[in-house]
Amino acid sequence: MSKRKKFRGLRKNGDFLKNKIYKEQKEKLLPMDRLPPELLEAAGICSEEAQIFLKTDLTDDFLFGEVWLLIKDHTLYKLQQNPHSVETFNLMEDDELVVEIAATTLAVALKRGDDIQIICRGSNAMNKKFGKFTDTATKLLRGEDLSEHLSVEKQEDCCPNCGRPYRDDTHICPHCVNKAHIFRRLLSYAGRYRKYIVFILAFIIITAVFEVVLPYLQGTVFFDEVLNRESPHYGKVFLLIGSLVLLQLLSTCFTIIYGRKNSHFANEVVYNMRTDVFSSMQRLSIKYFTDKETGALMTRVNSDAEEVQWFMLDGIPFLIVNFLKLTGVAAVMIAMKPQLSVLILLPVPFIILFFRRYLPKFDRLYSKSFRYRSSMTSRMNDSFTGVRVVKAFGKEQMENASFSKTSRAFGDIQADIHIKSGTVFPIVSLVMWLGSLIIYVLGGKLIIDGKMGFGQLTSLVGYVGMIYGPLEWLTNTVQQFASAMNSANRIFEIIDAHSVIKEAQVPKTIEHFKGRVTFENVNFSYLPNRPVLKNISFEAAPGEHIGIVGPSGAGKSTLINLIARLYDTESGNIYFDGVNIKELSLKWLHEQVGTVLQDTYLFMGTVFDNIAYTKPSATREEVINAAKMADAHDFIMKMDDGYDTWIGTGGKGLSGGERQRISLARAILKNPKILILDEATSAVDTQTELHIQKALELLSRGRTTFNIAHRLSTLRNADRLVVIENGNLVEMGTHAEIYALEGVYYRLYQIQKDALKMRGLEEG
Repeated sequence: MSKRKKFRGLRKNGDFLKNKIYKEQKEKLLPMDRLPPELLEAAGICSEEAQIFLKTDLTDDFLFGEVWLLIKDHTLYKLQQNPHSVETFNLMEDDELVVEIAATTLAVALKRGDDIQIICRGSNAMNKKFGKFTDTATKLLRGEDLSEHLSVEKQEDCCPNCGRPYRDDTHICPHCVNKAHIFRRLLSYAGRYRKYIVFILAFIIITAVFEVVLPYLQGTVFFDEVLNRESPHYGKVFLLIGSLVLLQLLSTCFTIIYGRKNSHFANEVVYNMRTDVFSSMQRLSIKYFTDKETGALMTRVNSDAEEVQWFMLDGIPFLIVNFLKLTGVAAVMIAMKPQLSVLILLPVPFIILFFRRYLPKFDRLYSKSFRYRSSMTSRMNDSFTGVRVVKAFGKEQMENASFSKTSRAFGDIQADIHIKSGTVFPIVSLVMWLGSLIIYVLGGKLIIDGKMGFGQLTSLVGYVGMIYGPLEWLTNTVQQFASAMNSANRIFEIIDAHSVIKEAQVPKTIEHFKGRVTFENVNFSYLPNRPVLKNISFEAAPGEHIGIVGPSGAGKSTLINLIARLYDTESGNIYFDGVNIKELSLKWLHEQVGTVLQDTYLFMGTVFDNIAYTKPSATREEVINAAKMADAHDFIMKMDDGYDTWIGTGGKGLSGGERQRISLARAILKNPKILILDEATSAVDTQTELHIQKALELLSRGRTTFNIAHRLSTLRNADRLVVIENGNLVEMGTHAEIYALEGVYYRLYQIQKDALKMRGLEEG
């Protein structure tokens, strides 16, 4: 059946909602958009007739406002609320809805042949939604299958609860996180330490009982029994004092033992949490790290874990102790003097309600504080990492100004927190003091009237302190509680984050992998509607050396990132020996691909450890042989401790060429079937480049090699060259073949040749 007949068949049945797949997935397309009934009424449309719709955030005058697009059959409706207006556009099967990108805004446009008509506008925040709307609308017009395009996995980019777009690929909405759930989950981390918990709880209960008993002994028993001549316990002062001392000593011993055990327990819980966070980060795709500030990630691993540690060490135990105290004290007080106790406890519910009202405000303040602190940490990290650039260009004052601005913003939010806490919590303390005043007023009157003993009053005064003391403690720690819950939330965000690079349910390996790599109609973009690679198709035979050429920003590095599956294709596929790489085990795939990058990174450790990074089980002989092949052995042996020489993070203290050759030795030791060279010699001098080129020639023999080189003359011996321009594969062949075309490659080669000639470095 032709597309036209298929389309007419759907229309004959009423509308596209008769398409079962579309009908099932309709609500999942743009979950945050809900059509206003008054607009539908103005347009004379029933909500069931809307095949696809979109709400944008800019009017035609570039002002913020709601404008709706709706497609019914072959008509596009543009609906606006203020003022009410309805525009219609008749759509043809060959029409195409596209996204036009301006400097600061986007637009949905109707493309008919060479003519483009702007339909509506939106801010850059509408990027993803515009892309989905235009793609789906075009498919609808052409009668194409929507099952893949409307898959739930691809469309769930908004929180199903509040409709807000997710901030990143973690698919976690910070606005809808349940703090009670976070608290319960935090406690679940302690589940593996049940023996510790039982032990600690037992000591907490015993300590709480002692603390509840002491005021009764010090007040009622001492004054109303021991010092009362009419009591059978009169005169037993030393017995009572001995009992008090014994109880206090036992309470102190139990507190010390409990504190030691709890300290070990809290450290273990936070250790496991910090380990989970770090391992979860390793599982995430590279996109997650490129989208995040370094400071924010470091804060989550370090500062947030410390906040949670405080909560586990001090917060939860004190919460349990004080809850037991409050319960026990309230029970004893009511047993002693019910009516008076009820009056004394009257302010407690109001204080609890007060906390429930103001706790969310502190929660939001601490979220802001985290963002500003992360930004400040990132600012410091960037400045310290790039200190040579800062010094070389004399930009110390500019860095100071930038840091000062970030630091000021952080200081302002911290001041806001302290101002609010400095205002709110003294008021709470005043309310509690007024509550405690009741005991003196009413208790004193009862003693004067002879209805209560002085000992009972003393005990009740002590119990009032035990009730309002924990509540006052709560006023001082409510901020820390809010901060700890925010920290735990951020930690769990990482632990729960979904990697955009997903492993197949049953991952495959290729037993006798030859190294054949096939690109089939590969498209990719880092941002919606901004393609980087477009319909790339070619095949690299086993052992073939492929040179990748193109101007800056053409998509060369993106191409090799897809081979290593650091990113996934947007559409199209890549195959290893005929097997889709999305079906392969990620561990196996990464073992087959070796990479030497322009920006070499060496880890803090010995030279030996850095070379053996890709093969930790390597023998010393294997490491030395790899270093010799990389032409690195000689300079390594000149170091103070040879292969055991300690080098700093990033290879500080080594030249660019030395770092590059150690990186090359690392790749040689891995012995991969596929080798990726991304500007591997761009940061070294000519002499060093010659050494590295020789090593690269040895390394690439028998391996499928993809080579990006800044100097095109070094690629002349490649089996084939692939030329990329504006994301398109424009030329492919040997150096001689595509040079003769006098196209893109010829132009780039001539530009570079002329530049070298001006520097007196012309090559043959």
